[in-house]
Amino acid sequence: MHPNPAFRSEDRALLETLIDQVGFGMVFGQVPDGPRVAHTPLVSTGDGAVQFHLSRANALARHLDGMNALIVVNGPDAYVSPRWYGEPGQVPTWNYVALELEGRVRKTHEEGLAALLDAIGQRQEARIADDGTAWKPDSVPADYWDRLIRGITGFEMEVLAWRPTLKLSQNKPEADRERIADGLEATGAKALAQLMRGLPQ
Repeated sequence: MHPNPAFRSEDRALLETLIDQVGFGMVFGQVPDGPRVAHTPLVSTGDGAVQFHLSRANALARHLDGMNALIVVNGPDAYVSPRWYGEPGQVPTWNYVALELEGRVRKTHEEGLAALLDAIGQRQEARIADDGTAWKPDSVPADYWDRLIRGITGFEMEVLAWRPTLKLSQNKPEADRERIADGLEATGAKALAQLMRGLPQ
């Protein structure tokens, strides 16, 4: 988390939206062989927990149950040029959105894992299947689905600490923020520019 309090947010709905919109993150944990990270889809339960799954062969999978772990969700990010400020003597920086979640992890039962896979499929398919042909789990042969379930493990983190960073030039004058948003938009970082314009001051 960035040390400047200007870049923090207590807006839990915004943080839940970030998890939902990004839908992917990194899970960090300490295992006997050292620190490890796994990359995985994420689903927020909406009541203070985040669910994910890993291959049983993943280095973290056999150690996570009962562990205090860290999840990181990265939102949009982009370089900010000093040329976009109104005053000379500025330096380059990077604007970004990130969320750290710390909490205790527990393994979920097979039914919970199946529900998680279904939730991931439904959320993501709804974003891309605009012709009504969304993929559904029941389109997979039962024996193949069973093998898939046996090869992965579902987990749920009870989030005990939410540590967001929304570094969107809040420490700069409004005119500079608008110029930065224009510059980001012009260089292809439209999502970050939109966040800058939509964040309450």
